[in-house]
Amino acid sequence: MNADLEKIIALQKLVSAAHDAERRLAEAPEREKALEARLETARQRVASARERLTHNQNARRGVEKDVALHQGRLSKFREQAMAVKTNQEYHAVQKEIGFAQGEIKTIEDKILELMVEADDLTATVKRAEAELASEQKAIEADRRAMATELTALKSSLERIAAERAEVVRGLKPQVLAIFELVLRRRNGVAVAQARDGICTVCHVRLRPQVFNNILRNDEIIQCDSCQRILYHVPAAAPAPSDTVPQSAQ
Repeated sequence: MNADLEKIIALQKLVSAAHDAERRLAEAPEREKALEARLETARQRVASARERLTHNQNARRGVEKDVALHQGRLSKFREQAMAVKTNQEYHAVQKEIGFAQGEIKTIEDKILELMVEADDLTATVKRAEAELASEQKAIEADRRAMATELTALKSSLERIAAERAEVVRGLKPQVLAIFELVLRRRNGVAVAQARDGICTVCHVRLRPQVFNNILRNDEIIQCDSCQRILYHVPAAAPAPSDTVPQSAQ
């Protein structure tokens, strides 16, 4: 293979690797935001569950006060029943006693409902707290992994820069100029493989003579359509068979 073409292919691989590393580094703030959003969602679930439990407890205390109020009234009516002198007064007091007992029964049923609900809400709070603890551990692990990855990416960029400088030093200036011009104009991809008579990046069919020249990989040839530098990867030779021909047996 032409030495400059070989260097250009290597240079493109380094440029692409650097681009990928820079992209991953640039994504780090958004990845951190996503992790924090996950954590905040888990925190909100805990806060919401606790709020519902607190509301239940406050409602229960309020209802229990109502029970105490009606029980006080019931005691008063029973005392009055002991002191009444006429049937009319007695029936009136009994009516009040019946009403108070009915109210107490209704409120006690409500208290029971709130107690059952409180059990469910307490379980929900514990489950949300466990999920938060689990999410915190997972996110801390993700953050450690991301920090390790970012360190590796920065080291990779330093290594790529050194290798790129070494490759550039060995290139002819005019070849490097072509590469850098196409690189700027074609979104960071200045080299493309030609396969089956087609540029594999822009997918335009090449002239037969041009493709035949590319097959030799012995000169710098650009795609007529996208201007990328083209090269060809020969098909891999078939693996030798271990089967012994029948005639040789």
